[in-house]
Amino acid sequence: MRANRRSFIKCASLAAAGSMAALRPFGALNAMAQSATDYKALVCVFLFGGNDANNMVVPFDATGYGNYSSIRGSLAIAQNQLLPLTPLPNFALNPNLPEIQTLFNSQNAAIVANVGTLVEPTTRAQFMANQSLPVNLFSHADQQLEWQNASQTSTTPTGWAGRIADLLTPSSNPSASIPMITSVAGDTVFCNGQSTSPVSVNAGNLGNASCSEGSNECGSQLEAAQALLTFDTGLTLIQADDQITTNAYNYSKILTAATSSVTPLQTVFPGGNALASQLKQVAQLMQVQSALGVNRQIFFTSVGSFDTHANQLAQQNGLLANVSAALAAFYQATQEMNIASNVTTFTMSDFNRTFQPNSNTGTDHAWGAHHIVMGGAVKGGQMYGTFPTLALGGPDDSGSNGRWVPTTGSSQYAATLAQWFGVSAAQLPTVFPTIGNFTASNLGFI
Repeated sequence: MRANRRSFIKCASLAAAGSMAALRPFGALNAMAQSATDYKALVCVFLFGGNDANNMVVPFDATGYGNYSSIRGSLAIAQNQLLPLTPLPNFALNPNLPEIQTLFNSQNAAIVANVGTLVEPTTRAQFMANQSLPVNLFSHADQQLEWQNASQTSTTPTGWAGRIADLLTPSSNPSASIPMITSVAGDTVFCNGQSTSPVSVNAGNLGNASCSEGSNECGSQLEAAQALLTFDTGLTLIQADDQITTNAYNYSKILTAATSSVTPLQTVFPGGNALASQLKQVAQLMQVQSALGVNRQIFFTSVGSFDTHANQLAQQNGLLANVSAALAAFYQATQEMNIASNVTTFTMSDFNRTFQPNSNTGTDHAWGAHHIVMGGAVKGGQMYGTFPTLALGGPDDSGSNGRWVPTTGSSQYAATLAQWFGVSAAQLPTVFPTIGNFTASNLGFI
């Protein structure tokens, strides 16, 4: 993931435009108090490296599975190991997604099929003619950024979440003491707007702007550092960086104070699972949303190592098992807080992988992929979009190795989430510049 212009303090809170709200009193805060009836949150889970969605959602009928098995060869999962989807009998899930199976069958999760970066609806013929395509398809860095910035190229410096924050912060979070967006996975383009930036935290360590040398030493160092920040250097760049650092300390204080005064959630998150740790931190921040003055929140989380060019089965199996367990625990936490219908969690990834395996029992970079959306407001137990024809060189293959041309654009996927979150139809082009190229801006899954 390439660095962007806003990277300044690694694993520390980033600045938000405007003045810093004063600390609020948190001592009497009840863990389960949720006074904001209009509260909504979006939680992005980015699967870095390009998740092989061909082995995540698999045809389950006799003909479909037979075709899948014959082309996937050594990467084919035995049919009796797959997890059937009761409302969708012709499809099944990877055996390492049992919690997602339960969520789907209980209609709290949905599948959105064959989604990818698109400038406009595109066919195999148009791809072959190189017509209106995203820049640098099949490139990790570029496609990660284009998923995040909803643009034709990776050079756009703002993300679609950041642009939503630009639009909605004044009306939705007018008295918030933190920014609308929180990243628990570092600084990303997804979180950056023109006028707003995220607060960035480490999972399990909200006080990450402080030191680790003991309370007396840390207190002295913090006092000295903050004193330095009051000096007027007269240099614009240095003053801007000073403001970022000042806000980092302030956000650290606010978040630490808020979460330290609440009763811990009873939901158990699996140990040894980095994504679960991130989502546990997200849940803890949601507990105190009312005290923080935020009616709208967006969170960015991630897990890596999905670039499975070799020995894919073992590597992806472990990754998907962790994702499934983490998402299930997080959904349970939202139920415990009585906000399951107020929180929508969704996956994004660089791209899918080739349907045809390579010579190293792995797969190579591809395009259109399937994604999971989860939450109480999701119209679950269904597949949205169009599942591709699994034929090498077929109507949905951009070449001859099974790189599916997306039938749903990532901007359409994101715009559906944005509208539920509160972005109006009139505001969509501001957030998603190419959305007018598509007939549908709302896929109806939420």
